[in-house]
Amino acid sequence: MPPKISAFPKCYLDEIAGQRSMTVFDWIAEARSLDADGLEMYDGFFTSLDDAYIDRVGDAIREAGFAMPMLCCSPDFTNPDADARRRAIDREAALIRVTRRLGGPGTVCRVLSGQRYPQVGREQGLEWVVACIEELLPVAREHDVVLGLENHYKDGFWRYPEFAQKQDVFLDLVKAIPERRHFGVQYDPSNAIVAGDDPIELLRAVADRVVSMHASDRYLAKGTTLDELRQADGTLGYSPNLLHGVTGKGLNDYPTIFTILAEHDYCGWISIEDGMNGMGEMAESLAFLRAMIKQHFS
Repeated sequence: MPPKISAFPKCYLDEIAGQRSMTVFDWIAEARSLDADGLEMYDGFFTSLDDAYIDRVGDAIREAGFAMPMLCCSPDFTNPDADARRRAIDREAALIRVTRRLGGPGTVCRVLSGQRYPQVGREQGLEWVVACIEELLPVAREHDVVLGLENHYKDGFWRYPEFAQKQDVFLDLVKAIPERRHFGVQYDPSNAIVAGDDPIELLRAVADRVVSMHASDRYLAKGTTLDELRQADGTLGYSPNLLHGVTGKGLNDYPTIFTILAEHDYCGWISIEDGMNGMGEMAESLAFLRAMIKQHFS
């Protein structure tokens, strides 16, 4: 089966999860106009994790004609406070159950490593993250949910960037967890750019473990170069000169990305993260993904 396409409203993240000026039900209703097969969720969209509320969300998604392929969660497994790490594990376990309730068996529940706290060293951070994920794997197996570790930049509500933002740390973390049925990689090429890494190099390293993917694109502001945006640690961050735009027209080499995915018989979901400049651009990005899938997976 070729990959399916879902949509994630990055444009409305703060309105739904921060300001609460928009509800997840508002987004689902607006998304009916999009040529997508599913709607990806973020745990910050929910005002409750009670079964009745989650079932209302699931019913709204299905009534709009969509599936729910992935729940984006942002556990902080590198917090120096052991009690905080325990709370992160417990919440992720609860969200694994929510993921199964909304999406059914095989649905992806995103995991992150945690924040890059200045006082937490690389080896200690890796040890904590591996221990937390391994504790969650039995829960994922019980509910037949797949934990997808994303090469992330920074949750919008965090203070520090991702602990495993850089490719070398991310790959060390992936290699430390051999589970393949209920754990894999949630690949985001734009986040690799933000990390100052090569998205193609990263994909080649993890292609056989990719279980889901985000698709967006980044553009350089006129007169700006990538080298000018690099910070002391080699990352770019969310520089105002690194802009969002229509997928397929920016810095990401999507023909090569889709060629690699097809070579590895990828059949998961590809979720568009777009709409920062309006829903028209999101529709254009979805059309681009449809064309790429047709070209590379027919």
